[in-house]
Amino acid sequence: MSGTVGGPAEPTARVAVLTVSDRAAAGVYEDRSGPAVMAAVRERLGVDAALSLCSDDPARLEARLRQLAAVSDLVLTTGGTGVGPRDHTPEVTRRVIDRDASQLLELARLRCSLDQPFAWLSRGAAGVADSCLIINLPGSPRGAAEVFENLADQLPHLLRQVRGEADHG
Repeated sequence: MSGTVGGPAEPTARVAVLTVSDRAAAGVYEDRSGPAVMAAVRERLGVDAALSLCSDDPARLEARLRQLAAVSDLVLTTGGTGVGPRDHTPEVTRRVIDRDASQLLELARLRCSLDQPFAWLSRGAAGVADSCLIINLPGSPRGAAEVFENLADQLPHLLRQVRGEADHG
């Protein structure tokens, strides 16, 4: 991460974007949220992100999150944050993380709700699993990109903290 809050990430930052969708994972639906988040990551953090898909199955999602967290500095999920019967992303994420950072999503909802009142309907979790920050984003391309944009200024400093590189002063 660069030395300035909100600055671009170092090229070595490892970012993964995971789209959680039964239909996209089955090839029935084209994933547009993952690519939207990838573009936002490239623009705001200056790094490329690896994109993958996973069904909404809780066991598969948990295994995939653990795999990605083991090799990433930041995992951004998109999808599964609603209240539908197959929306399990926040609950599964909470099983994977060691330390909660849900205040990030409260900040994003507050910032997004100024223009999008439905921002308050999106559930999500955020936290740290070992040395990886995991953040759940909504499933819509626009919502996922907007939530990420509203958190991007916080991420460089937060990722330095996760790695033990930032002071708290």
